[in-house]
Amino acid sequence: MGNTNDIRNIILLGHGSCGKTSLAESMLHQTGAINRLGTVEEKSTVCDYYDEEKDHQHSIQSAIAHTDHAGKVINIIDTPGYPDFSGPAIKAIPVAETAVIVISASAGIETNTRKLFALATELNMPRIIVINKMDADNVDYEELINNIRETFGQQCKFANLPNADKSAVIDCVENSSGDSPVGDVATAHTDLVESVIEADDNLMEAYLGGEEITADKIADVFVEALKAGTITPIVFTNARKEIGTTELLDIIAKYTPSPAQANTAKLLDGENLIELKADPDAPLAGLVFRVGFDPKSHMKQSAIRIFSGTLKSDTNLIRNDERKGLRPGHILKSQGNETKEVDAGIAGDIITLAKVEELKMGDLIHDGKLKGVFQVPKTPEPMFSLAIEPATRGDEQKIGTALDKLTEEDPCFKATHNAQTKELVISGMGELHLRVTLEKMEKHFNLVVNTKQPKIPYRETIAGKAEGHYRHKKQSGGSGQFGEVYLRVEPAGRNSDPPLQFSWDIFGGSIPGQFEAPIAKGISDVMASGVVAGFSMQDVKVSVYDGKHHPVDSKEVAFRSAGKGAFIDALKKAKPVLLEPIVNIEVTIPTDNMGDITGDLASKRGRVQGQDMLAGNMMVIKARVPLAEVTQYNSQLKSVTGGQGSYSMTLSHYELVPPNVQAQIVEAYKKAKEAPDS
Repeated sequence: MGNTNDIRNIILLGHGSCGKTSLAESMLHQTGAINRLGTVEEKSTVCDYYDEEKDHQHSIQSAIAHTDHAGKVINIIDTPGYPDFSGPAIKAIPVAETAVIVISASAGIETNTRKLFALATELNMPRIIVINKMDADNVDYEELINNIRETFGQQCKFANLPNADKSAVIDCVENSSGDSPVGDVATAHTDLVESVIEADDNLMEAYLGGEEITADKIADVFVEALKAGTITPIVFTNARKEIGTTELLDIIAKYTPSPAQANTAKLLDGENLIELKADPDAPLAGLVFRVGFDPKSHMKQSAIRIFSGTLKSDTNLIRNDERKGLRPGHILKSQGNETKEVDAGIAGDIITLAKVEELKMGDLIHDGKLKGVFQVPKTPEPMFSLAIEPATRGDEQKIGTALDKLTEEDPCFKATHNAQTKELVISGMGELHLRVTLEKMEKHFNLVVNTKQPKIPYRETIAGKAEGHYRHKKQSGGSGQFGEVYLRVEPAGRNSDPPLQFSWDIFGGSIPGQFEAPIAKGISDVMASGVVAGFSMQDVKVSVYDGKHHPVDSKEVAFRSAGKGAFIDALKKAKPVLLEPIVNIEVTIPTDNMGDITGDLASKRGRVQGQDMLAGNMMVIKARVPLAEVTQYNSQLKSVTGGQGSYSMTLSHYELVPPNVQAQIVEAYKKAKEAPDS
């Protein structure tokens, strides 16, 4: 069953095309876990096994592999590097003890590398920096190392260095001499020792007293130094030529924390934090961090990190706070798309369950002795959207099934039916994200859809106070319908929650209390469709203060209509206006493009909020801009920056649409309503 102390969990993070998948492949090959070294170009790697990954030659989903090295079981999580597919990477970070940040020597520090390093730092994870493709031509290593230390901190020290012809690496932990074109080995050794022993006061005192610090003493304190953040080792690899891979594995096996040594995982139960002990005999607690579907069998596979306890095939598995137990079935270890059965999953290990349909990403699985939720990093809100409709009539139900599965396995993909615009809208992190998702729909579900730009989800509100009145009276033989309502409306605070603040201020029984609910329902009907251009409303206060009823003819349907009519009457008098979604946008660009980008954002009614300078002649511009102005920003940014720019968006708030823009939206709405097929 193994030993928790002998497990090492690492996650490979970094920008796209830095070589993470090739590095994972090299680790597996060097340790004999696979007998042939695959390549991304040959579409033969263990970790890129989806058709879309092979076609695009980069990862789109996290993948799990494992190997044995130096008496340790090393679980490897390979993650996507392009920002469009950052969701699976973010969800997987909390399940590893050590983040291995991969940087391409030729490309340097790229956008997503910064973000993922910052997230690993925020989670207080030990970090190792791997400079891959170390034999690349024309690399200014002095500039690269300066950029790394400027960006990630001065605690970044060499654990090894390339030799003269970059055919091997020189260990800087145990060696204090040697030649490298990148740096002086003796200096690197001294710098490393000093950073490591910062984590141990006694060792620091001995060092300052002139005592020689042996490699064994360094090894003893290295794990604590990594955890404390006094050292971030820099190592060099050439994954394709399998140079430096074994040395990296040695560092992982020898110097990184086991689950038992790592910072304790916690569950949040209300206001209480419950520490989880990495002990196979403790109560069971695990986190579902990945959901995928086998590309051949379409079987659901759920990857789980076991934080405490032991999971066996006959365990009565509880999901979150549900009462009904689940049968886990076979306990599997994943090697990319291949799995093998194991006896159990113990504290610290990563296992896979197949065909347990109820499991969702982020679930706590336990044996009934624990409760709470894991605090996991939030994924960014998908803001790039397309409206879709089936290319073939009758495929609506198939689309629903496909979208359910796609949203299960991708935390940054959403599908919603917009009641305002009557469109089925898919949202993701960018154009590439949605293009790949649509390819998956076609290949795996045999579905072709037509796409178009979705309508912007504007909102409506009011700018003034007003009163409204409506009498609903209907007589058509037999009992009639009667209801009369008087109400007042006024603006609530901008972006208020809930969007409607309703109060029932009837005195003296002019309207019996039984009709409060139908009147509120009639008002809600209008809140959903608005009175300006068909959009839902927000930030409205309404007070129902008077009315009349009839002892025989007053019915719920009558007062629902009366409430609706009185609300519309009041809204039309209360200066109804449109609100538009404003997004926070962060644009990472070469500094040379700053003037072009800030000018372009200003032309889009954007307001620059600030800017940060980054290493490597790059910068981040932070701005707020109407969503309607940046729906095509991906292609515009690539054009201006020659493909070097990237951006991310999150919803900020809603604010008033300028009058001239509102007039255009209202006019378009009227034309659409008058169209013959509307």
